[in-house]
Amino acid sequence: MKSSKDRILTTHAGSLSRPADLIAFNRARAAGESKDAAAYAQCLAASVAGVVRKQRELGIDIPDDGEFGKPMAANYDYGVWWNYAFARMQGFAPAETVPESAHKKSSVAELALTSFANRRDWQKFGEFYRDPESSGSLMGSAARRRTRRPVCTAPIGYVGHAAIAADIANLRNALAAAAVEEGFMCSIGPGSFARGEDLFYKTEEEFVFAAAEAMREEYKAIVDAGIVLQIDDPSLPDNWDMINPVPPLAEFKKFERVRIEALNHALRGLPPERIRYHICWGSWHGPHTTDIPLADIVDLVLAVNAGAYSVEAGNVRHEHEWRVWQEVKLPEGKLLIPGVVSHATNIVEHPQVVADRIVRYAGVVGRENVIAGTDCGLGGRIHPQIAWAKLEALAEGARLASRDLWR
Repeated sequence: MKSSKDRILTTHAGSLSRPADLIAFNRARAAGESKDAAAYAQCLAASVAGVVRKQRELGIDIPDDGEFGKPMAANYDYGVWWNYAFARMQGFAPAETVPESAHKKSSVAELALTSFANRRDWQKFGEFYRDPESSGSLMGSAARRRTRRPVCTAPIGYVGHAAIAADIANLRNALAAAAVEEGFMCSIGPGSFARGEDLFYKTEEEFVFAAAEAMREEYKAIVDAGIVLQIDDPSLPDNWDMINPVPPLAEFKKFERVRIEALNHALRGLPPERIRYHICWGSWHGPHTTDIPLADIVDLVLAVNAGAYSVEAGNVRHEHEWRVWQEVKLPEGKLLIPGVVSHATNIVEHPQVVADRIVRYAGVVGRENVIAGTDCGLGGRIHPQIAWAKLEALAEGARLASRDLWR
């Protein structure tokens, strides 16, 4: 994994704005209208080549494929990062095909961890979230479109080999065409994936570890292809707000530690220096006053066998948490990827603000250990024009910070 030697490198958290023709293809495919698989594959490959080239032109040192291989059929979609995986797994059935009497009515995973209306943040600011004309209307629209997650009814197995092979080929070709040395690809963590209803496994732990073993095939394919693997695992902090009432911290961490152990099981034998671990407190544009502090879970973050850790740092609810690293030492040889521009606002950060955030982190963990990133994926959360402007500000801010740190 590339690291800073004489300047601050730049990357981001994964999702980028899809071009209109790719969204149109995905919309048609979702509706069962598109039969031309070759035309879709050609559009996807061209879209990935274009987005890698654009990242390079803007000054992003470590780009990805924008997560374009994860189908998004609308301009704004908060769930693509996780729901893509169901199409790559066997052992799941649509919730509506399972008799209502068979559903686990009291399942913590199903009721507490999949219901936005159950969130403490939602309940605390209910008027805001229910108001269709408020700035939270995107969240409201997502909730109205929400369907229940597929239900696990049989042994979990990975069947996405063709899809991940196509993603890898598209990214590798795009990186070569743009003369980019290193790229990354996102894949969901087992704890974030296995949050739905399970009717097959005896325990939640068995369910999570089965998901981990299946996702390992995707992880290994990415690393074996010479691409940096990013594990997307927002559930680690995000589950806290979704469990109501507030659980004891020790119990919550015990619950999450099982999921970290499952992830490390899935990563066994893979080189940590080729892996980065991303957490966030959720992509939706809301108050986030009930988020768990980073200080309460940083030990779990650092327990993941990864070479770099991507955390929110531009979100104004978490910007102050650079102080955590004054008390918690970043392990030797590890990198930190603070999100110095945020998906949570339409305001484009001034490059000097970005630079100040970078310099602050460099001061506590060392300039060579910082890669400048974004809080979360920008695609599907904010308007494309704003998303690209934010990446431009990120690159310019990194240049300003580099000037100050290597003068």
